[in-house]
Amino acid sequence: MLLSKYSPLRSKVKRSKKYAGRNNQGRITVRHQGGGHKQLYRKINSNLNDGIIVGFEFDPMRTGRIAKVLYSDYNCETDSYEYISAPRNLKVFDKVQTLIGLGDTFLLGTGDTSILANFEVGDTIYNVEEIPGCGPKYARAAGTYCKVLQRYSKNYLKLRLPSGEEKLISTKASAMLGSVSNEGNYKKIIGKAGRSRWLNKRPSVRGVAMNPVDHPHGGGQGKTKGGRPSVTPNSRPTKGQPTRNKHKKNSKIIKRKQ
Repeated sequence: MLLSKYSPLRSKVKRSKKYAGRNNQGRITVRHQGGGHKQLYRKINSNLNDGIIVGFEFDPMRTGRIAKVLYSDYNCETDSYEYISAPRNLKVFDKVQTLIGLGDTFLLGTGDTSILANFEVGDTIYNVEEIPGCGPKYARAAGTYCKVLQRYSKNYLKLRLPSGEEKLISTKASAMLGSVSNEGNYKKIIGKAGRSRWLNKRPSVRGVAMNPVDHPHGGGQGKTKGGRPSVTPNSRPTKGQPTRNKHKKNSKIIKRKQ
């Protein structure tokens, strides 16, 4: 996927303010954040009329690539440009469309947007809404996708999410056909400390290298955590500690992630 070298669309970008991990009181709530290169946020539109792909661009705030779409605004009788999240195997001059009505399955192509009722079992989709009309929530990162597993009922489809969890989603929710582009993003090598600073990541000091007064892992002869599970400086469990309440019931979740 070749990226164009044109400047981003002025009407679709805005400055993003950096908070360096601080809350509204100025206190650090997320550690090891700060600095970072200046970035412009690109506004994505997932409900387009019929349009044509005219180019692909890099988005500094997303891992996947974005596509510039030229579509006709019949109300103003002018041509307009929009950004969409680009799927794999999409090419310049391909057509994309939004099909909201029922029974339009045979018209769907890569990058097309439709309600879940129009997708077939086995289809891979991305930019999936959880609640109809509330915007995409699942499968938005590079290389991710959801898979349609079953027509559970008239009102719900069973999907497998990128995490492996199987969940029921309303057939009225929208999604796009395909999977997110830039699937090799996980192979990216940072290469140097400066590039981490560009990405808004500050250096991190290991807890076992500190003194006991500074961190629960500190002190001792050699590398030791004192025989306890890994914790944060505030003695809260870390390193993969689940944050979801396992005892909270959710009738829409068929199978939880492992």
